[in-house]
Amino acid sequence: MQFLWKYVDELVGKGLEISIVLELLFYASAGMVTLAAPLAVLLSSLMTFGSLGEQYELIAMKSAGVSINKLIFSLSFFAIFIACGSFWFSDNVAPKAYIKMHTLLRNIRDQKPTLSIEEGVFYHGFENYTMRIGKKDHNNTDIYDVLLFDHTKYQGNTTFTYAKRGKMGMTDDELFMLFYLYDGFYWDESTEPSSAAKQPLFRSTFSEQYKRLDISSFKFEKNDNNFYSKYNQALSNAQIVNMIDTAKSFIQQNMEDRFTTCLESFYYFKYYIYPDSVISNNSNIRNYTFSELTPRQKTETLNKMILLKNNFKSSLLTNREYNSYRYSEIASYRTEWFKKFVFAIACIIFFFIGAPLGSIIRKGGIAVPLVITVAFFSTYFMLSIFGEKIAKGGAVPVWFGMWLSTLVLFPICVFLTYQATVDSALLSSEEVYKKINQINLKKLFSKKPNENTATHS
Repeated sequence: MQFLWKYVDELVGKGLEISIVLELLFYASAGMVTLAAPLAVLLSSLMTFGSLGEQYELIAMKSAGVSINKLIFSLSFFAIFIACGSFWFSDNVAPKAYIKMHTLLRNIRDQKPTLSIEEGVFYHGFENYTMRIGKKDHNNTDIYDVLLFDHTKYQGNTTFTYAKRGKMGMTDDELFMLFYLYDGFYWDESTEPSSAAKQPLFRSTFSEQYKRLDISSFKFEKNDNNFYSKYNQALSNAQIVNMIDTAKSFIQQNMEDRFTTCLESFYYFKYYIYPDSVISNNSNIRNYTFSELTPRQKTETLNKMILLKNNFKSSLLTNREYNSYRYSEIASYRTEWFKKFVFAIACIIFFFIGAPLGSIIRKGGIAVPLVITVAFFSTYFMLSIFGEKIAKGGAVPVWFGMWLSTLVLFPICVFLTYQATVDSALLSSEEVYKKINQINLKKLFSKKPNENTATHS
């Protein structure tokens, strides 16, 4: 639903077939599997162990010699299997689904310019042409009150065609837009560059006219998947490592180029040392002091020094911006690399939260486990988003920002597992109700008598 609301403006009014929309949703849902896997593990473990505790199945297992430890740790292998599957899916399937989804979405954005021409609105989608259609039938073919401006001569609205009615469509290869115009006139008051002083006017009427406009720039091949292949969400971990190495090599090359630029900014190094690093002892280099120069030479020298200083400063700023861009690119790649491990480990973490907590609260069904699941997962998701933002911003190391949510939930996981192992009733529903009933609300909210109040006889 979130995906549909996000892209509803690009889907509605395009005349898309239901199969295309379902294909787009399929690719979008594939990218959510790694996020849904920890949620499913938490909810299922809570419901399973909560139902076993509520129906006293856990007590029966304990009496048969099967402890909570054995039950939890035996099922933990299934959680590890899900975590491995989640990592494999995010590293192999999710990148391909991301490419296909955005390729299809881009193809939808460029879909059928016929249907994007609205009534009474000037449409500028055609190259060097502007069109306005007064009325359009529901079949998107018959049009009325058509006005077409020709801007191929780059002289403004000096050439246009008007027709009372017409038909429009596309060629089979979708490379050209066809217009059949009826009962109209043609107006041209453009001038030729060679005779700009003359103001000619050409006007003609027609009963039928044919126009063909090039729309090849709108066509997008569905099999063109290379456009999004370099995005960090479309890369596997091995490809991300290669991209990080490439970015580091660019930074290193830029640092070397900056060092050379710095040296070349110095006049003496550039003209005497840089061409030949070996200078003979008998070389005669005439050194001048600033006081020996003429006023004109002093002015030229100062101006040249200011120019070199400005060029050197501009070069340093450009190189710094380039390195900052590359470092932010590396941070984005590293966050995506860590994210696949984080969501995989989250499956195990949530299992060791859901299973012990379910055996403690002993509430099955869907109501209580769903509330607890939403609370834990919302906290985890917000911490993940926060950690990713500060990691990309450079406020903290990337590994710390990406593992922040796991570091917060890991102590809770250990605590709940320990409480379930020692059969603690600290968080059981019976214990919570008992504590609530022990609270004397009347005594809590009643006013205490003032001991210093004088008594009256």
